Amino acid sequence: MELSTVSEEVLKSVFPLLEGVDLASVMAVCKQWRDIARDDYFWKCLCAKRWPSICKRPNPPTETYYNLYKTFYKRQHHRTLLPPRISFDDLEFFIDIWAENILVFSAAVPGSVLQPGFKIPPSGICDMLKFHLEGSEYKMTLPVEPTFSIPLGQNQDASVSVMVVRKDSNKVARVINKSMFDYIDRSSYRALAFDYLDISPVYPFLSGIRAWISLLFMEDGNEDVMRVFGIQMDFCDVANSKEEVLWLLDMLDWK
Repeated sequence: MELSTVSEEVLKSVFPLLEGVDLASVMAVCKQWRDIARDDYFWKCLCAKRWPSICKRPNPPTETYYNLYKTFYKRQHHRTLLPPRISFDDLEFFIDIWAENILVFSAAVPGSVLQPGFKIPPSGICDMLKFHLEGSEYKMTLPVEPTFSIPLGQNQDASVSVMVVRKDSNKVARVINKSMFDYIDRSSYRALAFDYLDISPVYPFLSGIRAWISLLFMEDGNEDVMRVFGIQMDFCDVANSKEEVLWLLDMLDWK
């Protein structure tokens, strides 16, 4: 039996039994099936299974129930971001690191200098750290040359502050405020500190977002001393791409 000979009555009996994906598929079979499957009654039945209360309205909230179902039946796991309103060329980061209240590193770093990782990881680093550096998460990395050393023995404290300036408006935002490197991961040769971002009041529902900064180090012949060859900053709790990081930085409480 050819598809074109299937009676309209049979199709109208079968189509209400289909799921939305299948009903959409039969619209591609032939013109007869498409015209019948476009009947908004079928789509109202599908919408009534998912959102029964909205189907109590005399008319669909969108132009048709077909449009309503097509728009909202699938959860959108990822949305394409609009282009960020700032770029790394607009930013300058100010990084200060102390060991026992002695300033051991201080630099003004143009945003364009920060890289998503090391193009060529330094020789002599462990495999675990190399795996971390080659990960897919977006991390801003600053190679440190010459390297510097920090004592991390018992009762030794190290801390970090990071400020960022927008060149386009001369406004300043705080990223990390004298946070301690409380966690030393000796398996991957990283010392980690974090602070919670100050988000603009324009975004009242954004809170609890952390900025992480890591000191990347190598053995120095003394387990209580680390030789730092890189500084890494990320917002991987919420931002895992260059565009997401720039949008997040744009939402800081600039003053």
